[in-house]
Amino acid sequence: MYAQMIKTAGTGVKSPEEMTEEERRFQARVDANEKIEPKDWMPEDYRKTLIRQIGQHAHSEIVGQLPEGNWITRAPTLERKAILLAKVQDEAGHGLYLYCAAETLGVSRDELTEQLLSGKMKYSSIFNYPTLTWADMGAVGWLVDGAAIMNQVPLQRTSFGPYSRAMIRICKEESFHQRQGYDIMMKMAQGTPAQKKMAQDALNRFWYPSLMMFGPSDKDSVHSAQSMAWKIKMNTNDELRQKFVDQTVPQAEYLGLTVPDEHLKWNEERGHYDFSEPDWSEFYDVLKGNGPCNTDRLNARREAWEEGQWVRDAMLAHARKKAAAKVAAE
Repeated sequence: MYAQMIKTAGTGVKSPEEMTEEERRFQARVDANEKIEPKDWMPEDYRKTLIRQIGQHAHSEIVGQLPEGNWITRAPTLERKAILLAKVQDEAGHGLYLYCAAETLGVSRDELTEQLLSGKMKYSSIFNYPTLTWADMGAVGWLVDGAAIMNQVPLQRTSFGPYSRAMIRICKEESFHQRQGYDIMMKMAQGTPAQKKMAQDALNRFWYPSLMMFGPSDKDSVHSAQSMAWKIKMNTNDELRQKFVDQTVPQAEYLGLTVPDEHLKWNEERGHYDFSEPDWSEFYDVLKGNGPCNTDRLNARREAWEEGQWVRDAMLAHARKKAAAKVAAE
């Protein structure tokens, strides 16, 4: 879901002369838009890059349930509760699809979780911000899921088959999440002055963290070139961020809300909006674990992991018993 976390093990794109014969054949398949499947030969750095990206994507889907799950019992109507509950269930499913895709690369779900809890693997920085009001549920759906869709739609064409196929269903469901969020914002913006003020406040707080979801500026994203050469990543961070701004600003105007950027303006010559860069020092500080909710989010995942140990043990014991019974019957 989140391009901001991409890091590759390599330092640059190899020229054909620098590649081995196997690497050249592999790159030719990628260039021809053939899907790479788990049992196919692949460069070790390609495999490691995919594990890191898919794992962090999966973690983001799971951690992303936490700021929303907090509002299920507090949603204003029964219908809103049911919709939000369904959305949180979708996010859990997305995480499971992605963990399964990662497992085809030879890494277990337990290993991925342990890397998350140890701090070796990250999740999207956006989920380290609190959801303070019901309007924040609208902002999360509209802005956060909107940014996620911007990242994820191109990933349906990514070169690794299991990842590409998982993204097809995920994108369909995320599009509903974005519409659900926008519907909340519309109701708030068209409501009482206090409700509209609440919607504006949510936009103010989530605008720049949403822009950060696309990752650092291209000039600071030193490994993007290799990821794009392998078609693990389909667009640059800045391309996606610009597309998100161009799409979202008219939506905010329709709502009667103001994007919190005094430098925002339409550039006729470029055919795009000019906008202010996020505070990248804040972005890196949150990634280091210093965001408003970093500790709470990781503690929640750690507690769930530890309390679920007995379930995992019971399932493994049952699987071993069934396997032994099958052998005995043969």
